Parts: sequence; C-alpha cells; structure tokens
Amino acid sequence: MMVQRLQGELNELKKILLKLAAIVEDGVILAVKSIAERDAGLATRIIDEDIEIDHMEVNLEEDCLKLLALYQPVAIDLRFIVAALKINNDLERIGDLSVNIAERTVFLVTQEKVDFPFDFPAMAETVKKMVRKSLDAFVKIDKDLAHEVLIVEEGVDLLHRDMYGKIEAVIRTNPAQIQTYISLLGVSRNLERIADHATNIAEDVIYMAEGRIIRHGKED
Repeated sequence: MMVQRLQGELNELKKILLKLAAIVEDGVILAVKSIAERDAGLATRIIDEDIEIDHMEVNLEEDCLKLLALYQPVAIDLRFIVAALKINNDLERIGDLSVNIAERTVFLVTQEKVDFPFDFPAMAETVKKMVRKSLDAFVKIDKDLAHEVLIVEEGVDLLHRDMYGKIEAVIRTNPAQIQTYISLLGVSRNLERIADHATNIAEDVIYMAEGRIIRHGKED
C-alpha cells in the first residue's frame, strides 16, 4: 500500500514538473520573440507571468521535501525526487533569465534600432533547442538525448565569447549607442546562462537514468 501511494505521489509530482517545464519553455520562446520583434507588450506579459513560475517552484519544492520525509524512498525513486528538486530550481532560474531578456526588450524599444553585431538568430535557436531537448530527455528519461545537450553547450559558449568581442569593437566605433549595445550583451549573456541550466537538467536526467553524477560532461 505504501509503495502504491508513493508511486501515485511521484506520478503527480512529475505532472506538476512537466507543467512548469512547459510554461518555462514557452517563456524562453516568447522572450526571444519579444527581442527579435521589439515587442514591448509581449515582453511585459512575460515579466508579469513570472510570478506563476515562482509560486509553482516553491510549491513543488515543498512537495519533494514532503515525499522525502514521509516515504524515505530509495534507489530510482530517491534519484527521481532529488533530480526533480534540482530541475525545479533550474526551471525557475530559466524563467528569471527569460524575464531578464524581456526587460531588455522593454528598454531597447525606447532606443534607436541597431543591428545585432552577432548572430542572434543562431544563438537563440540553439538555446531554444537545448531547452526543448533537455526537457524531452526528462520526459522520456532518455540519457542519449541528454548527452546530446551536453555536446551542444560548448557551441553556445563560443557564440557568446565571439559576440562579446564584436560588441566591444562596435562600442568603440559607436560610443553614443553604448547602452543599447550593453543591453544586447546582456541578451547574449542571458541566453548563455539559459543554455547552462538546460545542461544542468540534462545532467540530472543522466543521474536519474544511470545513478551517475555528471558535471560539465565529466564524472565526479
């Protein structure tokens, strides 16, 4: 009876986590759209809706801690709850980073439009795919899919470093637009950090599937 009750609770926990994941993924997509289309209304909506993510994150953490205290799970069930706690935190942070991008949209629409001095579409698309793939890996407990996310992360880091140098150069030739370019730098930085959290989720999927703790593609 206790085992059946625990499995029911775990299934419910997974449903809530998947709901949170869907909201967060949608936020990333809309944040990127807001910056690309200079849509302040869409950006404001993302900012306002972040409170729902915060509430869900707190409630989900409490649910995880309750299950640990009540059932004292072991093996795969314990790994799932531990991973859920960590994924929950990463999802909340991704939500915050989407808000950061949206806040930069709100500022940028008040400024003269400038071209992105780096390949924003490529970086944004790569990051969105990383988030989607890490969440798909979680849904399926697919360690191979999770490993694919780890491989892509380095490419995002390279794009960000390349962008940093390009923005530094363009600021020297156009110092009047320094605040605009600093905001674009922030967009790139937030995309890179979203990729980092997607990688964390992928690492937690590998932990669930294999019982191995991985950091940045290496075993601890």
